[in-house]
Amino acid sequence: MAAFSSNYSLGKFLVILIGISSHLNSISAARNLNPKTNREFIRSSCSSTIYPQLCYSSLYIHATKINASPELLANAALNVTLLSAKSTSKSMLKLSHRHGMKPREVGAMQDCVEVLSDAVYELSNSINEMGKAKGSNFQLMINNIQTWVSAAMTDETTCTEGFSGQMMNGKLKTNVRRQIVKIAHLTSNALSLVNNYATLHGY
Repeated sequence: MAAFSSNYSLGKFLVILIGISSHLNSISAARNLNPKTNREFIRSSCSSTIYPQLCYSSLYIHATKINASPELLANAALNVTLLSAKSTSKSMLKLSHRHGMKPREVGAMQDCVEVLSDAVYELSNSINEMGKAKGSNFQLMINNIQTWVSAAMTDETTCTEGFSGQMMNGKLKTNVRRQIVKIAHLTSNALSLVNNYATLHGY
């Protein structure tokens, strides 16, 4: 009888041990799978944007933080866009002080610096609004974000339009448009991901 009890206890212990081992293996597997799964989530979500390749390349490094969450994905897209806008704004400010530019080029640069500053402000506001995602009025939050991000896109377009004339220095125009177009595309993608997030909530 004692032998039976001993064998029963040993068997029970082995079952528990196997269960623990299986659980640990599943956690380990999940950790190995999550980065790939999260990146696939980003790729799939980005496929609905106008610039999917740029969307994915700008966001996949944040896959672990995003963790297949539409809310975190939209938030990450807004933050990436804001960082790019800030960097470009500084670059445009530096260019605006360059010597040898024509009066029209100086004016266009100054206008661009001004509207990019507005875009940075508007993108910052949109991120602050995302912080209210758990608030009671989800629709108002989304409307505010859409308004801010759309305004930023308008400002970015205004900057590029200032360099559309043929009298502009070709190299300067190309440099400015290349940087602004990238921000505009990032902003467009961010807005699409915000819209996707809203759609999942029935808005």
